Amino acid sequence: MDAKTCSGDAISWLPDEVLGKILSLLPTKQAVSTSVLSKRWNYMYGLADSLDFDDSVSLHAEEGGDEQTSYVFSDSFKKIVDRTLALQCDYSIKKFSLACHVDDEGQKACVGRWISNVVGRGLVELDLRIKDRGIHFLPPQLFASKTLVKLTLGTKLYLGKLPSYVSLPSLKFLFIDTVFFEYEDLCFVLLAGCPVLEELSVHHRDQAIPHTISSPTVKRLSVDYDWHSQNELSFDLPNLEYLDYSDFALHEYPQVNLGSLVEAKLDLYSGHEERADVTELLMGIRNVEILHLSPVTVDVIYSNCKYGLLLPVFKNLVNLSFGSKGERGWNMLANMLKQSPKLETLIIQDLNGYTRDVSMPLNQVKALHILNYGRTDEELKRLKSFLGGKCNAEVVDKGIRLQTNRFLEFQFH
Repeated sequence: MDAKTCSGDAISWLPDEVLGKILSLLPTKQAVSTSVLSKRWNYMYGLADSLDFDDSVSLHAEEGGDEQTSYVFSDSFKKIVDRTLALQCDYSIKKFSLACHVDDEGQKACVGRWISNVVGRGLVELDLRIKDRGIHFLPPQLFASKTLVKLTLGTKLYLGKLPSYVSLPSLKFLFIDTVFFEYEDLCFVLLAGCPVLEELSVHHRDQAIPHTISSPTVKRLSVDYDWHSQNELSFDLPNLEYLDYSDFALHEYPQVNLGSLVEAKLDLYSGHEERADVTELLMGIRNVEILHLSPVTVDVIYSNCKYGLLLPVFKNLVNLSFGSKGERGWNMLANMLKQSPKLETLIIQDLNGYTRDVSMPLNQVKALHILNYGRTDEELKRLKSFLGGKCNAEVVDKGIRLQTNRFLEFQFH
């Protein structure tokens, strides 16, 4: 390479396809700004195969509470999206992200046109964060993509009736955040058209729907609901391996088909209207190997036991993470330990509220982890009492020496 080349703009000597990959790593607004560098760079950003458009002006307006301008994107935003897509002609696009608010039919038509454009270019990942005060019909091309692998939809998006036939043969990851479907359209139309779906996330910050989550292929599920219009929820997921469920404890779980479940994380809050019944939910997860119970969940289960719930035997459970809000929780732990004959690792999230009539079973747990341990004298007394027959000065001293960042660990042999 000669001195002239070395002293010049080294990056401009890279091939177009390499520059396109570099620009794909930048936010689209920054990639577009490179067009002022030189004549060669005028249209270089059109080679980027990852596009991210965020109408931050509209989002900022909504945060300020200006309802007259919040549901509208600017003409400059429209022009930059149109220009970028036009310059790319029919180049492949792998990832497309769009965040905007829409108000009128013209804006909805623009959004539909943009989505149809990128879906037809071999799109792999689509992230739509659209807010619309009315019903927003997504283009039918989206629901017939042969290449889409990951789809994110949100937030506060009211979808109309989905196309009667959805076919997304490559979709493996689906994330939904406060999206309103027609009755049963999510499970019986959208999910039914995803034959290889593996991971599903359904979050709702409003009236929670659906009331049934059903898929024969999903292996990982995250559910986070804030409020229900009906006090029931069913899970029909025969191949599910991991469940993360956060919700108010409901009055009824009519169906819990989770025969392949390996790990479950429950964060259930006490409701305000009716007494919850988590009997069927616990029966449905009784074969798990790893179980995480938050303090509020433990309190809910304890209340159910008070009204006649008998804990199932967790015959495969080897790892339990347990949170307690006080004496009721520790009494609940005693019951859980009795119902978990194969338990090997026990994680106590906090020693606060410990009641001294609960101790760890002998010849069962092999590893004990104490979180949020502050090494106070009172905590040490509680710890020794809980360890019971497994406690001696050497064991406690070894555990304290292993303590890092308020985490205490014991290994038993």
